[in-house]
Formats: sequence, structure tokens, C-alpha cells
Amino acid sequence: MRRVFITFLALAALALPMHAKPLQVFILAGQSNMQGQAKISTFEHIGMDPATKPMLDEMMGPDGKPKVCERVWISSIGCADQEQIGKLTAGYGSSQNGPKIGPEFTFGLYMQRFTDAPILLIKTSWGGKSLNTDFRPPGAGPYVFNDTQLANFQKQGKDVEKIKAEKVAATGVYYRLMIEHVKRVLGDIKRVMPSYDAAQGYELAGFAWFQGWNDMVDQGTYPQRDKPGGYDAYSTVMAQFIRDVRKDLDKPKLPFVIGVIGVGGPTSEYGPDQQRYKSTHQNMRDAMAAPAALPEFKGNVAAIRTEQYWDRELKHARAKENEVKERAKKAAKEQKLKPAEERALVEKMRAESLTERERLVLEKGVSNAEFHYLGSAKILGGIGKGLAEAMQRLRK
Repeated sequence: MRRVFITFLALAALALPMHAKPLQVFILAGQSNMQGQAKISTFEHIGMDPATKPMLDEMMGPDGKPKVCERVWISSIGCADQEQIGKLTAGYGSSQNGPKIGPEFTFGLYMQRFTDAPILLIKTSWGGKSLNTDFRPPGAGPYVFNDTQLANFQKQGKDVEKIKAEKVAATGVYYRLMIEHVKRVLGDIKRVMPSYDAAQGYELAGFAWFQGWNDMVDQGTYPQRDKPGGYDAYSTVMAQFIRDVRKDLDKPKLPFVIGVIGVGGPTSEYGPDQQRYKSTHQNMRDAMAAPAALPEFKGNVAAIRTEQYWDRELKHARAKENEVKERAKKAAKEQKLKPAEERALVEKMRAESLTERERLVLEKGVSNAEFHYLGSAKILGGIGKGLAEAMQRLRK
């Protein structure tokens, strides 16, 4: 009888689902670059570099199309008019002029390499949002206008009390939307992931943050932004954001990765036309990374410098192209050319000045503006991979 019982237990174990581990849930949040502005048409550019060709192989299936993950599901709000739900694949970036990807695609692809458990990504991202106001966590207290801002409002004849009231109404709106959506998804996981087994359970496994642009360009909130410590207020609110997220989701040590803004690449490599931004950009990056160095966050908060994924070849080709356009514009003005003639001159000078390789990487690798990481799948794919690798180091 005992032998029969043991045999029964063995057969029962074999009959368990392959993924009996708890569902691993990761939250991805931020603004337009977390949404993702890289068109799928830029995938080919990834394979043009031997260093990133393996990443492209990870992203593409045997049929030559973007992979559809069988173990990774996603719920995304903010990228489209309605919530987007399904198995993770390309197309969960910004819906405007899509299909596009953000960091979520490679984040999910690489996270599934680190675990044999099923994965759920909850993505909440809205373009043009700040941490100082839109994502401001409740523990940071109200936004307080500084004396310079108030003086400027009065000088412009604006209703200061009305502006204050509007700021109060706007403060923390997207923080609350983010938390509400996470709780909504976790309250009914089968709505998003039909194969979810409640007996299996879930684990809140990590949070990835990718934001920064709106705060970086906000001279009103950060009047000393070009000076050392000019963005200290961002560091303070970012640290409180981490504390409040953990409190509101009841996960005190939730692994947290900050994707530090890196548009333009390392500031040490900035060209002459970028020098006026150098100190501001570097100060912001240092402020974003600062919370990871706080003793209270040791071992459970990490910051990755996304500047390391900026594509240098693309940057140099883009700079060369911009220089050609400026020369053509100047020549067109001197010669009083018509718009069509000016365009023809630009194309002629571009063909003469850029190498075939430079023209090709620009054609294949760029689909958006520089502040959107050039809409490059190579750059945003690298960032998603980097976020996943940093998350895994924390989880270990």
C-alpha cells in the first residue's frame, strides 16, 4: 500500500503545471521613453552591429517576425486610449504612428531567461509627466512654489492663488493612477492572464522607473539646475517615491531599478554644440542615481546609466547630417532658392557628404527625435535589457 501511495505522489508531481512557481509581477513606470517611441522598422539596425546582433536574435522569431512570449503577459495603460492586454510582443510602445516598442519588450524577453516562472508586466506610462508634480508621491508633501516663481507670476499679472490651486489639483494624479491600476490588475489577474492559477499565487518581484525629461527641463522648479546640487529636490522626491510605492503595495523591500536618463550619450563625449547642456544633463543624471546610494536602499535599489546604450555610430552620422543641413540652409538663403530647390540641394549635399554606411544607419536606425532616444530600437532595446539585468542582480 505504501509503495502504491508513493507512486501516486510521484505521478501527481509529474502532473503539476510546468510553471508551479508563483507568477512574477514587474511594474514598469515613467513617461514617454518608458512608453517607447522606437518603430519596429528600426529593428534591422540592431543586426547591423555585431555587438547587438544577439539581442536582435532574442527579439525575432524563426518566422522573421517579433517574438510573441508564451510566458510573459502585459497590461499597459497610457500608451494608447485604452488598456492594452496580451502576451508580450512588439507593439506595446506608444500607439501614435506605431507599432513601436519601449523598454518593456526586451525587459520581458530577458527576464524570462532569468526565471522559469510565468511573468506579468504592469506598465503605466504617460508622456510629458514630471516627478515633481504628476508622479509626486503623497509622502513628499505638497508642491511649494519658490520665491522666484511667485515673483514671476505676480510680474506677469497672473492669479497666484488660482495657479496654486491648479498645482494642488495636478499634484500626484499620475502616482495615484499608477497605484490604482497595479491594484486593479492584481485584484483580477485572470482578466489579463487567462492561464493564471490562483493556487499558484503571485509575487511582486520588481519595479523599473524610466523618466526624467520633464524635470530636467523645468527651470522653474530647479532654478539652480546648472549648479552642483541643482536637482537635489529630485533626489529627495525620488527616494520618497520608492518608499511610498513600497508602502502602498505592501512590499517593503520591493527591488527597484532607476533608469537614469541618458539622451545624447555620456556627457564626456558631448560635442561643441552640446557643451551648453553638459552641466545640466550631468547634474540631472547624478540626482536620479543618488537614491540608490542611500544606506536604507542598499541591496534593493539600483540605478543604471542609460547613456551607455546610446549608439555612437548613429550619433556621429546624425551630427554629420545636421551639419550638412545647416550648410545647405545657409547656401539656399544666399542663393534665394525656393523650398523645392532647397530640398534638392540638401539631398545632393547629403549624398556627397555622407558615406553609404552613414546614410544606411540613419535610414534604418532613426524613427523619432533625439529626446526620444532617436526612436531607436537598438537603444531602447538595450535599455530594456539593462533594466532586466539590473533587476536580476537585485533579486539575487
